[in-house]
Formats: sequence, C-alpha cells, structure tokens
Amino acid sequence: MDMLRKYMPTREEMATNKYLAPIAHRFLSPELWRFTRRSVPRGVALGLFAAFIIPVGQIFLAAFLALPSRANVPLAALVTFVTNPFTLPFWLVVANKVGNVTLRIDADGPALANSAVETGAWSKFAEFFELAGTTAFGFAVMAAIAPAVGYLVSGWIWRAVVARRRAKRLKVMEARLDQRLGEH
Repeated sequence: MDMLRKYMPTREEMATNKYLAPIAHRFLSPELWRFTRRSVPRGVALGLFAAFIIPVGQIFLAAFLALPSRANVPLAALVTFVTNPFTLPFWLVVANKVGNVTLRIDADGPALANSAVETGAWSKFAEFFELAGTTAFGFAVMAAIAPAVGYLVSGWIWRAVVARRRAKRLKVMEARLDQRLGEH
C-alpha cells in the first residue's frame, strides 16, 4: 500500500485541479482517502468501470462516481490507468473479441448478408461500422464484468494483506511478551 500511496495524487492536488474546483470541497473529506475494507474494492470497481466505459476523462468519471459511493478516490483514479495509450491496442483487440463472442458475429465475413451495401464502395464502410460496433459492445460488456471481478479480487487481496499484517503484529507482540516473561 505504501508504494501505491507514493504514486497517487494527494487530496490537495485533487482539490486544486481546475476541473474539480466546483466540487473540490467534497474531495477533501478524509473518509474518501482512507484505505478500508469497503472503500478499496469500491475504488477498484469504479476505476475499472470508468476505464472501460468511456475512452477519455476516465479519472474524472471515477472520482465523481467515488463521491456518492464512498469509494477510495485516489485508488479509483489510479485503476483507470489500466487503459492508457500504450495498452489501448491490446484492449481494442480484447473488446472486439468479447463483442464478437457475445454477439456471436462470424469473424470471416460481414453479418449483412444479401445486402446491396456489401457489393459497392460502401462495403468497407459497413465493415468498419460493424467492427466498431462489436468493439464498442465489447467495451460495454467489459465495463459490466471487470468491476465485479475487480471488486471480488481486491477484496480478497485486501483481506490477505490485512491478515498478513495482523499476523506480523501478533508475532512481534508475542516476542515482546516472551522477552518480558524471560526477564522475570
């Protein structure tokens, strides 16, 4: 968690952002910046939703959605970077595959069988829109599924991290107690 905190924007940075200025006072609430067992999975889920649902402005969407849901704002903003200019080609291919599988569109040819559009200059235009439509639908499917998976996985990871920290604390306390008992 300390590594994540190093790269996350601070409350003050978010509060001074010119796009967030009208509601900056809401971002200063400490509860939106704490890492708790409920706010972390919510932040991950909202970040994944915002990352896949729109191509630009994901950080702002995630931050705005985090306010009413009491999710961790910086984590929601950070998770949106799963889709960035470097990973976008990968996600476009994945979204297209998801769209094709979901809609069961044959990848070998256009679905507009026996259409006059197929036989002219409009054929490439129709293929482009079919490709774009299946990709957009794939992104919508991913925006519905990824948050649920992210919520569950981050909840499990959070529990494991907390359990490990607790076990480490208990060992330290046990060692101190043994040391004190050994002195007497």
